[in-house]
Amino acid sequence: MFRQITRQSAISPRFTRSYIAGQFTGSKKSNGKYTVTLIEGDGIGPEISQSVKDIYAAAKVPIEFESVDVTPLLIDGKTTLPQPAVDSVNKNLVALKGPLATPVGKGHTSMNLTLRRTFNLFANVRPCKSVVGYDTPYENVDTVLIRENTEGEYSGIEHTIVPGVVQSIKLITKPASEKVIRYAFEYAKSINKPHVLVVHKASIMKLSDGLFVSTAKEIGKEYPDIKLDYELLDNTSLKLTADPADYKDVVMVMPNLYGDIMSDLSSGLIGGLGLTPSGNMGNKVSIFEAVHGSAPDIAGKGLANPTALLLSSCMMLRHMSLNSDADKIEKAVLDTIASGKENRTGDLYGTSSTQNFTEQVITRL
Repeated sequence: MFRQITRQSAISPRFTRSYIAGQFTGSKKSNGKYTVTLIEGDGIGPEISQSVKDIYAAAKVPIEFESVDVTPLLIDGKTTLPQPAVDSVNKNLVALKGPLATPVGKGHTSMNLTLRRTFNLFANVRPCKSVVGYDTPYENVDTVLIRENTEGEYSGIEHTIVPGVVQSIKLITKPASEKVIRYAFEYAKSINKPHVLVVHKASIMKLSDGLFVSTAKEIGKEYPDIKLDYELLDNTSLKLTADPADYKDVVMVMPNLYGDIMSDLSSGLIGGLGLTPSGNMGNKVSIFEAVHGSAPDIAGKGLANPTALLLSSCMMLRHMSLNSDADKIEKAVLDTIASGKENRTGDLYGTSSTQNFTEQVITRL
C-alpha cells in the first residue's frame, strides 16, 4: 500500500542536471573550498543537516558550511531575518536550508515567504523523478515545475472591507512574469527538454493570468527551437495524475499559487515531499531546501529521513559546477533507498534510523 507523504512529515528523486551553467559566481577560499550558508531549520532540521555534513565530510566535498540563526525578528510589525544571517547568504551567494516553522501567535509571516522576499528568489524549481527500487502507483515520472515565487496570491495584499468580508488581491506584473518565464526557457535549454508549458487559468482570470500568458507568447518568439504550449490548471491536474509520462519532456511554468499546489501534486507521484529536492533562484542568491515540514513530533528521535535535503544539496552542488560530487552523493542516496527496507527510514516503510541511513549512504560513496 502506498502512503502519501505530507508537508508535515519527516521524510524523503533524482535530479540529473541542475541550474543554468555559469550562474554561480562565488569563489574558492585559499584552502580550495567554497563556503555555503547552512540554515539547519527547526524540528528535525538539525538531524538531517548533520546527516548532510557527515556525508559531505566522508565524500570530501570541497564545501565548508557556515551555520546561521534565522530566528525571526518583528520590526515595525514586519517579519525580518537577523542581519548576520542575511549578510552570510549575500556573501556566500548560496545556502542550504532545512525545514523552518513559523512562530505561531506572534504576528510573524511565513518564514519561507520571508526568505524569498528578502533575497528576491523569483523562481522555485521542483524536479520530480521516480526513485528506482521504491515502488509507487506511478512509474517513470520525470517532471520539472518552475513556479513564480514573489507575487500572485502570495503578495500579502489583504484587507477587511467590512466585518465578514475580506479582499485578497492577486498581483501579477509583467516584469516578474517575464523573469520567471525567461528562466523557464533557459532552464529547458540547459537540461535539453524541448517543450515549455505555461499552466494558467486565463479562461477565468482574463487580466492577471492573461498577462502571464501573453508575456509567455512574447518571450517564446525568442526561443524558436523550444515548443511553447498553454494548458488550463485543472486540465493539467487531471492529465498529470492520469499519465505523468505526458510531461516527461516538458518544463512547466506557472504563477505562484498554482505552482505551490502542482509541485506538491507532482511530489505525490513519486512518494511525497520527502523525496523531492527544491531550489529557489534569485538574481544573485540561490537557496536550496527540503520542502517537507519540520515534523516536531519525531524531532530528536533519530527517525527522520534526510533524503530530501541531501538531494537538494546535490542540486546545489551542480549549481556550483561540482557535478562529480553531486553525482557521487546522489547515486549513494538512491542506491541506499533501493537496497531494501532495512536501510529505509519509517516514512518509506523501512526500519532504519537516521544514523543508520547516513552510514549506509557513506558506505556506498
